[in-house]
Amino acid sequence: MEFTVQLLKNMKDAPFELLLLADPSKRNVQEYLQRGRCYIAANRLETIGVFVLLWTRPGTMEIVNIAVREEYQGQGIGKQLVLRAIGEAIEQHARTVEIGTGNSSLSQLGLYQKCGFRITGVDRDFFIRHYDEAIFENGIPCRDMIRLSYDIPETEGR
Repeated sequence: MEFTVQLLKNMKDAPFELLLLADPSKRNVQEYLQRGRCYIAANRLETIGVFVLLWTRPGTMEIVNIAVREEYQGQGIGKQLVLRAIGEAIEQHARTVEIGTGNSSLSQLGLYQKCGFRITGVDRDFFIRHYDEAIFENGIPCRDMIRLSYDIPETEGR
């Protein structure tokens, strides 16, 4: 499927219905939209995907949100968005890209590893501490944040 990816200029136009697919906390989404850069994937006039990228410390950017509209999932769009986010981080001279997901997000864990991310840690009880309501995916309670990182090779953009 063909689509374009563009930096969102006005955060008031952010597609909250998509962003909330990846993070059910509107407060969290609003907070990182203020600090990050939001990219929109569009197929003609319809927004089909989104990701938010932000600096977390020198040399490190994090994909803090990535989502694909449900009817477009399973078509490789998520992988293309992850790879595009890595490309954007390279253009901004990052050395590492990080991403986190829930212990119950089985397809996301697989996708990120297929894109070259490696598991670097587990933030135990992250979702219990930071979210008011319980989250369940794939019949599994989402409790822990699985942290992954991708080290950008020296030959790419440095």
